[in-house]
Parts: sequence; C-alpha cells; structure tokens
Amino acid sequence: MLVRDVYSITKLFPREELYGLTSPMRRAAISIPSNIAEGQARFLPKEFHHFLSNARGSLMEVETQTLIAEDLGYISSNLNDEVLTKTAELGRMLNGLISSIRPAA
Repeated sequence: MLVRDVYSITKLFPREELYGLTSPMRRAAISIPSNIAEGQARFLPKEFHHFLSNARGSLMEVETQTLIAEDLGYISSNLNDEVLTKTAELGRMLNGLISSIRPAA
C-alpha cells in the first residue's frame, strides 16, 4: 500500500524535514485513497470524476516529493524506483477509472 510505504520512507527523513517534506508527503499519500473514497460516495459521475482528478494530482505530488527526497539523499535510488513503480501502476488505474467515468458536460 502506497500510504504505508510513504510513512515508512518518511521515518528515514531528518527531523528538520518534518514540516518541509515529511508532512506534505504523508498528506498527499493519504489524500489519494481519501479522494477516491469520497468521490465514490458521491451520487453524480461529474463529482466522482472531480475527486478522482484530485487523487491523481495528489499522486503526482507523491511522485515529485519522492524524487526530491532522492535528490536530497534521504532515500536511495532503489527505494525511489520501488515507489515510482507503485505510483505508475496506481496512475494507470486512476487514468482508466477517470476515462470510464467521463462526466456529462
């Protein structure tokens, strides 16, 4: 699960990154399944589509923050690759779901 991975990874970050990278990365990771769940609970496809788009945006945040963490030397390139593999797979699933929901204009 991506959220669990992000929490494990961010435990490795320096304490001074608590508000700079740790907290935003955790919030973005939690936002992905939260937006999917909230959108699914909505009655209108347009609203579900909106929340799925928000989830995709949060996924891109996690990808970017993971790259930054690697660039800063907080995680290894192998660990970064593992996370990016998971985010790519989740991205494909989200894109497929978003495509299948096409909101009415």
